Amino acid sequence: MRKLWTIFSVCLLVMLTFIPAAFANETAAAPATVDTGDTAFVLVCAALVMLMTPGLALFYGGMVRTKNALSTIMQSFFVIGLVTVQWTLFGYSLAFGPDIGHFIGSLDWIGLNGVGQAPNADYSATIPHQAFMIFQSMFAVLTVALITGAFAERMKFGAFVVFALLWTTFVYDPIAHWVWGVGGWIRELGVLDFAGGTVVHIISGVSGLVIAMMIGKRKGYGTEVMMPHHLPMTVIGASLLWFGWFGFNAGSALSANGLAASAFVVTHAAAAAATVSWVLTEWLQHGKPTILGAASGCVAGLVAITPAAGFVSLIPAIIIGLGAGIICFLAVAVLKTRLGYDDSLDAFGVHGIGGTWGAIATGLFASTAVNPAGADGLFYGNPGQLVNQLIGVGASWIFAAIMTFIILKAIGMFMQVRANPEQETQGLDITEHGERGYAYQDFMAGSPVGLGSAVNAATQEITVKKTTLA
Repeated sequence: MRKLWTIFSVCLLVMLTFIPAAFANETAAAPATVDTGDTAFVLVCAALVMLMTPGLALFYGGMVRTKNALSTIMQSFFVIGLVTVQWTLFGYSLAFGPDIGHFIGSLDWIGLNGVGQAPNADYSATIPHQAFMIFQSMFAVLTVALITGAFAERMKFGAFVVFALLWTTFVYDPIAHWVWGVGGWIRELGVLDFAGGTVVHIISGVSGLVIAMMIGKRKGYGTEVMMPHHLPMTVIGASLLWFGWFGFNAGSALSANGLAASAFVVTHAAAAAATVSWVLTEWLQHGKPTILGAASGCVAGLVAITPAAGFVSLIPAIIIGLGAGIICFLAVAVLKTRLGYDDSLDAFGVHGIGGTWGAIATGLFASTAVNPAGADGLFYGNPGQLVNQLIGVGASWIFAAIMTFIILKAIGMFMQVRANPEQETQGLDITEHGERGYAYQDFMAGSPVGLGSAVNAATQEITVKKTTLA
């Protein structure tokens, strides 16, 4: 408990240092160059992307055991608050601020100083700069939440909070600048990433894999049955993700125009194709089509089309989606089993592998006929674009893996990262949060059935509540 208070005290002091900057300059009223249609479109898309994180909470929450449902949901929901504060205070400035050495943004926009109602010609020529900033903040929030699927059911919440703050600052913000920031070296190289194949999905999936391998498998993994406790919840979450993804991809056009419409159409087509290909592959492999497979397939297709959404036409999008369903299924059903790592909810198998396939496929199928501001891919006469995409993928993999390893090692020097075996047995809902997701939980999946377990859980719950009240 002392460590947690120390952590939050330090965070509070850091936040207080930015108060003067918050009042340094009053922003002027938005000039007439702001387009109201574009502004309304981007703000609605920002809201859709925000909805994706609670959707992800349900998607992940339904796949864990009953005793860890709330802790899993809590991780996704809490980062909405944590990362938003980080982003508005200094994260946005690091990611999109004036370039320093093609590597990182400066702190000129700290506390959103200078980020006001007027457009910024580099990023948002027809919408307020703040609209662009808040749209991008939702991407940062979601990216951190995606990682939690890899280590679900075994990381302590205090360690997760510190990790989320450090990872956003030292991994997400630099890579966002590389790929999307003016002057970023990957952007200057010509790598195409319309809505976050490298920035969001590759780095979250790879980072999740590194954490899963570092902290080890769940207690009983491989010997106990660990079934999803509430698949209807997972399907609701997947549906919200599919819905919100239209804001994610179409909104990245930053204008209510033809490119946004094209991105919307190819996003839906790729997700639909991946749903079909995942289910068919699973059906052939295991003999039965499952709703979990359908939900996972749609997400895999959405992941894969994300970097390409603003650069490809319909048929390539369907090909990308079909490939994503098959490739990601094999990563989840075959690769994970053979290599033996415990990626609890397949964050790496879907996001790391799906994002990699999508980024490479962008180098194959991109066409300036769709987006003149992009580039042609290999199949349109430009093999150099595929080379650029491979460089972007490699750099993202390496940086995310190394930095995640360093961050987790550093955290482990000061606090316990993984729950102990007894806490895992009881479940993180009780041991970390003092709550239960369901009444009569011992008679539901995910918790040992019997009077003894009920008594132990109740005793633990009372102890946690007393500690909290103290």
